[in-house]
Amino acid sequence: MRNGYFRLVKMPGGFGLKVYSPTAGGAAVKLDEVLAYLELVHIQNDPVEIKKAMMQLDQQDTIFLGLTDCPPIDEQYQLKISDDAMEAWVRFYPPSETGQRMSFQEFVRDLTSRNVISGVLMDNLQNHFQSDGIYTEDFLVAQGTLPRHGTDARIEYYFNTDLHIQPTMREDGSVDFFNLNMINHCQKGDLLAEIIPEDPGEYGLTINGNRVKPRDVKRQVLKFANNIELSEDRLSIRSKVNGHVMLVDDKVFVSDVYEVENVDISTGNIDFEGSVQINGNVASNFVVKAGGNVIINGVVEGAYVKAGGNIIIARGMNGMSKGTLEADGDIVAKFIENATVTAGGYVHTEAILHSHVTAGTEIEVTGKKGFITGGHVQAYNRIQVKTLGATLGTSTIVEVGINPQVKQEYIDLQKDIGEVAKVIKSTQPIISNFLEKKAKGARFTEDQVKYIKNMAVLLETKKKELAEKNKRMLSLQSMIDLQRKAEVVVQGVVYGGTTIIIGDVSTVLQSSYQYCKFERIGGDVKSVPL
Repeated sequence: MRNGYFRLVKMPGGFGLKVYSPTAGGAAVKLDEVLAYLELVHIQNDPVEIKKAMMQLDQQDTIFLGLTDCPPIDEQYQLKISDDAMEAWVRFYPPSETGQRMSFQEFVRDLTSRNVISGVLMDNLQNHFQSDGIYTEDFLVAQGTLPRHGTDARIEYYFNTDLHIQPTMREDGSVDFFNLNMINHCQKGDLLAEIIPEDPGEYGLTINGNRVKPRDVKRQVLKFANNIELSEDRLSIRSKVNGHVMLVDDKVFVSDVYEVENVDISTGNIDFEGSVQINGNVASNFVVKAGGNVIINGVVEGAYVKAGGNIIIARGMNGMSKGTLEADGDIVAKFIENATVTAGGYVHTEAILHSHVTAGTEIEVTGKKGFITGGHVQAYNRIQVKTLGATLGTSTIVEVGINPQVKQEYIDLQKDIGEVAKVIKSTQPIISNFLEKKAKGARFTEDQVKYIKNMAVLLETKKKELAEKNKRMLSLQSMIDLQRKAEVVVQGVVYGGTTIIIGDVSTVLQSSYQYCKFERIGGDVKSVPL
């Protein structure tokens, strides 16, 4: 494709303008451009006559202009530079028949003189100067470099920053409103957030050689509170504790204490690595688990509360026969009623009623009433109580002198030893029978030999297991023997019908006692005055 173009040429008796038709769909020559060119090269003309002549180009292709010789006009051009100085376009006009073409070097010098010094498209120019010329067609001769705009810095948060109450969906499609996913757990050392640094971009360059600044970008700063560590490059933050993380007004907070008003349908179950503080109550059927302490300022109903540290309940627990407290440390509650309680340390309360309470060290039931009535109460060293049992003969059992975990292990071990011994007893005759038959020359199939080998391996494994369990049993027995100094101290009255167990001996009191303590003396449980 080539646009139509024109050229001053010699004519009999003068000179004229020869118009060349476009090819392959190119643009035809326009009157305005012809007139502008003639004005550019100072050729006098009659626009009306030229217009008439151009309308008759299908009859003749040359328009007569004058009686003089064809003027020697060299190759001309028009240069257009964009307002932002990012592009320069050139439009060439051929020399007259008596004129000269411009050289490549001349044009480049012209560009330089017009301050076009950067981004010159040499290949485009060569296409013109190394050919017959590309005329009356705009083509790009210089192009600047646009700035590469950068991006703002941003903060990437590695926890849910938009916590809303959202019940857990069960596998069957039903909704579990007890688990509301309201805690962002974090571990010590967890990456909480980091800055993805800003990209400043790159400067551009106009065809005049001026730098073009990319748009300004925003920087970011990490905002955070206690329990958070900032990296040396100040680009990331990590948790210094096990706890929960949240974002408040663009500031990251980590706390090892999770605080709520109540545990109920508004919060759902709580499962937290750190400590939990509940300012109100824990409703029935809900679960509270904490890696640290659990502090409850209200009442606990038939709920499950588990702590890696201590449990403190200001107003006590009514377990409704289904509530459970479990603490690796101590448990302190105003009262414990119809509940199951297990503490790795001590239990301190003002009353225990119809509950199963186990403590790794001791149980103290003090206060105005200080009673234990009903249930089964166990402690490793000591139980101290003001009133024990009940006048109506409610079954009450208190037990000291053995660590509950040791006792349970001892019971479980007895069962295990019996099971292992049973396997050994059933396996030995099979192997003995095989050896007797083999000695008499009996032959056996591959499967029979394989079976006997497996039985022999099983027998050896069980013998080793039995030896280890017997060794552990002796160790536990020694521990139990050392615990015989445990005591039950009654600072008020203990009623008849109460069962007292110390170590592996027990007694059911036939009458009431006051201000005494019970110890193991010889092979019996005896009462001695305080």
